[in-house]
Amino acid sequence: MTHYFSDNKDLPHNYRTINFDFNGINFKFNTDSGVFSNTEVDFGTYVLLDFIKDQDIKGKVLDLGCGYGVISIVLSKFFDIETYGVDINSRAINLAKKNAKLNNVDVDYLISDCFSDIDYMFDEILVNPPIRAGKKVVYKMFNDSYDYLNKNGNLWVVIRKQQGASSAVNEIKSKFNNCDIVKKKKGFWILKATKY
Repeated sequence: MTHYFSDNKDLPHNYRTINFDFNGINFKFNTDSGVFSNTEVDFGTYVLLDFIKDQDIKGKVLDLGCGYGVISIVLSKFFDIETYGVDINSRAINLAKKNAKLNNVDVDYLISDCFSDIDYMFDEILVNPPIRAGKKVVYKMFNDSYDYLNKNGNLWVVIRKQQGASSAVNEIKSKFNNCDIVKKKKGFWILKATKY
């Protein structure tokens, strides 16, 4: 069985374009079969963006496990940042590149198994983790993020309470020595950890 967190380039296509109205701006996203949340922008991503839009986001920013590019594209509209997105799914990355052009933003997208093909450091890393990939994969995303953050850089995570938010907090704390629950909304928690 294929999942959106695998490279499933042989899956039959089912293209569609979805609208996402956010903070007075209409975004359009091309999606396809085999990518996460391909019929609408998922609520967790919305909760994360709704919180992040009011934060002081700057510098070099990574959308880790970017899918078809929602987080990186929206952030590029709201902040003067250098934005990157990575995903293991080549289909998702191809869509993200098209979506950046469609929404008139500049984002550098790369096919990568998390950080395997990355040699940059970042000031902010954002992740809506692929829960179905399992804790081993998700926790590796959290822990490896530490090594790719500059000093005082932040990891931002959105995760559902019933999908292991409490254990995610403990895992992140074990690496970062801190992790704050900065927002709770309709079962979703936003977590922030800073590399000191």
